[in-house]
Amino acid sequence: MTRFWFILVIIIGLGGAVSAQDDEEPPTIWQPTPGTTWQLQLQGDIDISYDVEMYDIDLFDTPQATIDQLHEDGRIVICYFSAGTWEDWREDAADFPESVLGNDLEQWPGERWLDIRDLDALQPIMEARLDLAVEKACDGVDPDNVDGYTNETGFPLTQDDQLAYTLWLAEAAHARGLSIGLKNGLLQIEFLVDSYDWALNEQCFYYDECDYLLPFIEANKAVFGVEYEGERADYCPQANAYGFSWLTKTFDLGDEPPNACIDF
Repeated sequence: MTRFWFILVIIIGLGGAVSAQDDEEPPTIWQPTPGTTWQLQLQGDIDISYDVEMYDIDLFDTPQATIDQLHEDGRIVICYFSAGTWEDWREDAADFPESVLGNDLEQWPGERWLDIRDLDALQPIMEARLDLAVEKACDGVDPDNVDGYTNETGFPLTQDDQLAYTLWLAEAAHARGLSIGLKNGLLQIEFLVDSYDWALNEQCFYYDECDYLLPFIEANKAVFGVEYEGERADYCPQANAYGFSWLTKTFDLGDEPPNACIDF
């Protein structure tokens, strides 16, 4: 074989390799539409008997066997962790430097706000949690407490600080093929709706702030939510009219029937 033909064969081969790489599809990220059914349980033995499309369960505490069974049953599994607070009972609690630990959360013993401005300290910890979600085969994540700037955290957090951190979380999750939901964070939805795959809210009917969530519906993205107080007759009709996927739960988020508004 002459040198010319040898080089030509190599070029063709490389072209084929590049084409094969170009043809590879990125991982499919779950992006639910309005009306998607779900169950939320963060404590105790997970009751996997509910015929719903998605389960939201704890990243650390849920046994792998439970996640595997949920997948076998055809459920999407979303894994919860707190992205904005430190919890002293978590297995990685010692990884957080004291400098990022702020005020205690009222009514939540052992939990403190984080200084989300210190990305050098927090990013490796949160990346490890996202990697754990991938390792446990979670389809997505539910990072809680991404509204620290509206609370008494002990740090002078600004809207821009929060936005930078929350956008980074979405980018890091998507880089791992994980779906990610915006937990509360109502005042920044207009800046985040394009970066998040769905929303999850607590008690927007109780606080009369559900209209903030409508950009997700308008983008054909699901809005999941929970009410802990009030009568179902007072909020379920409106939740259904909005296209929200709403549940009635107890404050401890233990195993209570979903009591979905769609069944109201």
